[in-house]
Amino acid sequence: MRVFAGGISTETNTFSPMPTGLADFDIVRAADLDASGQMGGFGGPFNIFRRRCQERGWDYNFSLYASAQPAGTTVRAVYESLRDELLDALRAALPVDIVLLPLHGAMVAEGYDDCETDIATRVREIAGPDAKLGIELDLHCDLTQQLIDAVDAVVIFKEYPHTDINERAEELFAIIAAAAEGKTKPTMALYDCRMIGLFLTPFEPMRGFVDDMIAREAEPGVLSLSLAHCFPWADVPSCGAQMLAVTDDVPALAEKLAAEFGRRFFDMRHALDLPSLSLDAALDQALAAGSSPVVIADQADNAGGGAPSDSTFVLRALLERGVTDAALGMLWDPVAVQVAMSAGQGATIDLRLGGKMGPTSGDPLDLSVTVSGIIKDMKQQWTQSDGPVSVDCGDAVCLHCQGIDIIVSSIRRQVFSPSVFSNFGINPTSRRLLVVKSTQHFYAGFAPIAGEIIYMAGPGAVAPRFREIPYQRADLHKYPWLDDPFAN
Repeated sequence: MRVFAGGISTETNTFSPMPTGLADFDIVRAADLDASGQMGGFGGPFNIFRRRCQERGWDYNFSLYASAQPAGTTVRAVYESLRDELLDALRAALPVDIVLLPLHGAMVAEGYDDCETDIATRVREIAGPDAKLGIELDLHCDLTQQLIDAVDAVVIFKEYPHTDINERAEELFAIIAAAAEGKTKPTMALYDCRMIGLFLTPFEPMRGFVDDMIAREAEPGVLSLSLAHCFPWADVPSCGAQMLAVTDDVPALAEKLAAEFGRRFFDMRHALDLPSLSLDAALDQALAAGSSPVVIADQADNAGGGAPSDSTFVLRALLERGVTDAALGMLWDPVAVQVAMSAGQGATIDLRLGGKMGPTSGDPLDLSVTVSGIIKDMKQQWTQSDGPVSVDCGDAVCLHCQGIDIIVSSIRRQVFSPSVFSNFGINPTSRRLLVVKSTQHFYAGFAPIAGEIIYMAGPGAVAPRFREIPYQRADLHKYPWLDDPFAN
């Protein structure tokens, strides 16, 4: 078997003030890898594909993987250049029996509402009708029937936080390999759940829903069940949650399962509403809490959803309230990092911090701070089911101001792990209050140490109050705009 693999991945917040350009992509090409072919960071699925091919004696051809931190719409020329490089590599690898594409599912470029569908249809044209094409997607994806028609199988992350990326890659490889060997014939069906929202899988009723999907996959004829949660900050016509079922040559079973689970998901809609508090209400609850540390998720300034991660709203409120024994991370401010590093550890300096990227960032804060820590090329650990992934944060500094430790980074990155604080010698379990700029990916790392977790819907570019998002193009004949869109 000849196997081709590659991908282009970013999550597009069409309301973000920052375009996604070529410099924003980390690009790994086959020529960049050593003899082992091992990829670091978010390249885990490719390591799995390579290893499984080696075990079978199959010819594995990796082309490139380009990934960018979520931000605004991708520049058209950048997307087309990366896409065409991927397609040219596929042409050079022909003939192929299998194509495996880890993508995202919510990438938007100028002139392309759905980059994944564009890639999939072009790959199918080149690879031909007999090649088996499989795609792995982030669960914050939007699905189209055109994409489903172009490929043999789609497998989507089940967990939020995304702790199962490599598990789903294993699942995709197994499905596509069996299809290529003639052992199975994947058939897929979609069910439109008519919902837009954010759905947290550690908590009921989502926890039981995910567990039941996994359990049903063990039944005869069922290859995979996935819920595409949607990405609410992509103002495109396809935005919305959909249920996907993959069966072994039983289209009627796929349709039945997609409808069964899709309707069950819809029926849970009121219980799934995100429990996010306003900024002031979140701080009131945190300061009244009886156990520590209290972890506050600053969801609206999550870099992982396309926000600048330089908003000052919550830091200003903490300072105005005189809160001490607190730590906050991570503010994205490369200029402040450079100034602090130049001043050196132990220096006390006047610094203008944050608030640089527009109205959703708030106003800059002029502060007197002490540089209490400096780390070049800082990394944090992102919890995964098969072991943590090391994530680059760039140069980072810890600034102490009026009883608050502020972690500032030169690379825009959300908080995944308490190591953001412990890297600087801060014991996160000893702090009264920890504020993390993240929507949910912080949870796997912080839940084991938190006395309480509070989800905060402060101002920002990823505000989780969906009815307040200024959509222009999305179909809003969905919950929560309508309580029962099936009846209207």
